[in-house]
Amino acid sequence: MYIRLLAASLLAWASVASVHAAEPARRDWQSLFDGKTLDGWRASEAPGSFNVRDGEIVVHGPRSHLYYVGEVGRHDFRDFELQLEVMTKPGANSGVYFHTAWQDEGWPAKGYEVQVNNSHSDPKRTGGLYAVKDNYQAPVKDDVWFTLRIRVEGRRIRTFVDDKPIIDYTQPKRPQRPADMQGRVLSSGTFALQAHDPGSEVRYRNIKLRVLP
Repeated sequence: MYIRLLAASLLAWASVASVHAAEPARRDWQSLFDGKTLDGWRASEAPGSFNVRDGEIVVHGPRSHLYYVGEVGRHDFRDFELQLEVMTKPGANSGVYFHTAWQDEGWPAKGYEVQVNNSHSDPKRTGGLYAVKDNYQAPVKDDVWFTLRIRVEGRRIRTFVDDKPIIDYTQPKRPQRPADMQGRVLSSGTFALQAHDPGSEVRYRNIKLRVLP
């Protein structure tokens, strides 16, 4: 009897230890872009707006959105931290969507957009939550690489540029949105990079994610 109890206790301890050992691994950074191809990504109405050169996703062309459809997290995320290295060319406009979903065409109706824009005629600048909590001061200049980080925990959304806090927004329990922005609320979903217009060129690299508990 004692031996059986000891064996059962050891088995239970091993099971708990295994779960705890898996937790840190689940929260490790995982790459979403291999630096060579667009494997795991899918572009909407104008696929030619996205190309890979020198380890970068070059975004330049007519309106289109590049959705992450890869295996990590089955491309469905709720609480997470997403980090990207970004470079804007002068006059460029782009954005990073989260909690979004595939659309064949048009501006994504679901999820939030984190603005990427340091000198475009639209005054809403990099790091803002577009049309929800905007940022009107460009945190960086064009033609230089910077790190954009997006952190979502529960109803709280934070953005950072080169580790400088830009936006800290907690979504109300019952957010009020215009009729054309009813989908701009937290839920879960994938990510998308935006090609805004043919005059904009933006580059992305080192795209990685960690899922938060």
